[in-house]
Amino acid sequence: MALIDDVKLKFKNFSIVEKLIAFNVLVFVSFYLIGTITFLLKLPANSVMDFFTFPKEIGAYLMKPWSIVTYAFLHSGIFHILSNMIILYFSGSYFINYFTGKKVLTVYFLGAIFGALFYMLSYNLFPAFSGIGDAVLVGASASVMAILVAIATYIPNMAVRLMLVGSVKFWWIAVFFVVLDMIQIPFGNAGGHIAHLGGALFGYLYTTQFKKGNDIGAGFEKIMDTIASWFAPRNKAPLKTVYKSTKKKKTSATTKQHSNTTPKNANPNQAQIDAILDKISKSGYESLTQQEKDFLFKAGRE
Repeated sequence: MALIDDVKLKFKNFSIVEKLIAFNVLVFVSFYLIGTITFLLKLPANSVMDFFTFPKEIGAYLMKPWSIVTYAFLHSGIFHILSNMIILYFSGSYFINYFTGKKVLTVYFLGAIFGALFYMLSYNLFPAFSGIGDAVLVGASASVMAILVAIATYIPNMAVRLMLVGSVKFWWIAVFFVVLDMIQIPFGNAGGHIAHLGGALFGYLYTTQFKKGNDIGAGFEKIMDTIASWFAPRNKAPLKTVYKSTKKKKTSATTKQHSNTTPKNANPNQAQIDAILDKISKSGYESLTQQEKDFLFKAGRE
């Protein structure tokens, strides 16, 4: 248990970029273990992974719509994941210095979506791919390219020191990878290179619009916040028990008669408390407005 707690603590202290890398590695190892199990049980190879890969056919995609993001956590081999994670760590470390962790996720996921759409459109529009049979897309490359190009567009002239190369400007690095993907399309893995270009395009659009004051990822961030709220623990503030008043209203004459004997600590807000408690009994605590919750909490502490 101590080892597990230590791992949890270290993971909690990771940056969002390091958590993305850790999750990608975990998924990679998990699918290799699943592959071992399917081999031993003589099940179809990649039968589980196929459930999460992104297909080129629109009809096949409609059967597994989640694949437009899940494919970005799958990798075909050691070199595939190693190269992606190195570039993600390099570009993400700069990105997070200028943007929030939430925006790292935004660019990662939207880069993956753009890359998948480019892949699907290309395979269904260009004659060069008309004779290709079943093909699926896997890998975080589109997401990684989105982050790389996004930060390179934001700080294009920042000098970065690379091993064996020396000092180069950030935009040179981005242009190198974009051009490399473009010229490699005819020589294999065309769909993958096209997806990379889709992610790169999103990264460029994201930063250029951000500089103009337009956050094109704001809507997606709201969706992420909504999904996160489904799994977030509900921390209810401790409340002191507040009882509804059962005293009958007295006549004005009686009130006047005993006005001088009314305790100084009588609660002047009892009527409002009664109304709130009535509302709770009818519709439940969650039906209260935030102002009513705050009032009830304050009254419970008095």
